[in-house]
Amino acid sequence: MQGGLGNLMKKAQQMQEDMKKAQEELKNLEVEGKSGGGLVTIVMTGKHEVRKVHIDESLLKEDKDMLEDLIAAALNDASNKVDQSTKDRFSSLASGLDLPGGMKLPF
Repeated sequence: MQGGLGNLMKKAQQMQEDMKKAQEELKNLEVEGKSGGGLVTIVMTGKHEVRKVHIDESLLKEDKDMLEDLIAAALNDASNKVDQSTKDRFSSLASGLDLPGGMKLPF
């Protein structure tokens, strides 16, 4: 029984180190959200901070409502990509824990 507990503690410590590494990777992650076939592009970090907004010049002649909708869609696209990257990264870490069926980590 002692070996099992020691092994579990090693796994927990390794997972903690892996989680710190994953959090650092996500901090440096940048994703691109697009809308309007690439006419609006948003670059967002893993912390949901917008780094860059690109609006094609052809849209500047369009109506304001359409431009606002395209910006919102690009932001949502980028945010969804960050969320999916975060989920993928942390679920791969949790898969090494061999948790009982139905038990999930809070992500």
